[in-house]
Formats: sequence, C-alpha cells, structure tokens
Amino acid sequence: MLHFSQFEKSYFDHLVLKIDNIKIPEGIFWIKGSNGTGKSTLLKAIAGILSFKGDLAIGTVNLKNHDVSYRKLVNFAAAEPLFPEFLSGAEMIALFAKAKGAEAGQAEILVAEMGMQGYINNPLSSYSSGMLKKLSMVLAFLGKPKLILLDEPLNTIDAESLEILYSWINKKHEKDKVSFLLSSHQPLNALKLPGIKEISIEDKKLTLNF
Repeated sequence: MLHFSQFEKSYFDHLVLKIDNIKIPEGIFWIKGSNGTGKSTLLKAIAGILSFKGDLAIGTVNLKNHDVSYRKLVNFAAAEPLFPEFLSGAEMIALFAKAKGAEAGQAEILVAEMGMQGYINNPLSSYSSGMLKKLSMVLAFLGKPKLILLDEPLNTIDAESLEILYSWINKKHEKDKVSFLLSSHQPLNALKLPGIKEISIEDKKLTLNF
C-alpha cells in the first residue's frame, strides 16, 4: 500500500526520521512513539505537506513524479486543525469536496452523522476545538482516498463522536479497502478497531510490529 524509498526528514540538519525501504500493507495501523519522535512529522510528510529526501508511493503512484495524483489518494486530519476563520464549515467542506472529487451527498451524510447541522454554516471563528476536530474528520473522509491519516484523532472529541469515528474507519476499510495510519498518545480501542496493527517510531526509525 505505502512504500518508503530512502526516506529522510531533517530540520535544520537535524535528522528526525530515516526509513530506507519499507512497505506498509493495506490495513489499519496505530503509530506509537514518545513525544518528539516524529509521529506528526511522518504523517505530514506522507500527506505531501512537508518536504523530505527520498520518495513515497501508494501502489504505483509516487509522490515526487506524480504529486497531484498521489495527493488525491491521501487525506489528512491534523492533531490541532487550523482553518481560515472567515469561512464557514460548509464552505470548507465544499472546497474539499470539489478538490477530492466527492460524490454528491457524501458530505451531507457525514455532517449529519457527526451532528454538525446546527452550526455548519457558521464562521469557523465561532467553532470550539471540538467542533473544529469534527470538521477535520469530515474533511478527511471526503472523496475516494486510498489512505487516511489521522493525527491524534482522540484529542478534543467527545465519546459519542468517537464511536462514530470508529464506525467510519471500520466501514471505510471494509467496504472501500481504505487504509489508515493513526497517531495517538491515548490507547486506541482494539475492540472497536479489530485487526489494528502497531507501528513504532524509535531512534529515528520505523518498526512494523506485526
């Protein structure tokens, strides 16, 4: 599913991650690591947000040579999402839905399931952290991605919404064969995500624990 080829990420000549040649198969994966090990950096690089040395590929589509096609296959939700405050939630969703080629009605279903109808047309400047988190989750599930990256998905999300998120992950994986990489300091419920596997980051390296 995801292939790392001579991947290196540094900040100001300080090496953060080095992944020579690893292939992650399809599935749902929990990325574990202590603070500062590079979990968020890894997800942002995979999403095509951060530059790095080497290359990444999803199937036969690699980032360096087919960046537009690659980015259409990857959706990303940040740990602390930041959006233009002058836009409404509905406007953000419309932008993402168009960019990701979402089917008609897909966004409306996700918004309804997350219970966002009452404020979706309000400006984002009025949103709480929990409301912004819900919006980021809706955006991450739009379109037809092959890989969805969720950075700290358990943060600032209520228990009811978390149950919905777990159901979305399972449904998307089972029905559409979408893979997931989830980074979380908090334990993910393996009973809610059957078959979840662990990936650890230690000493600037990625280890597949399965």
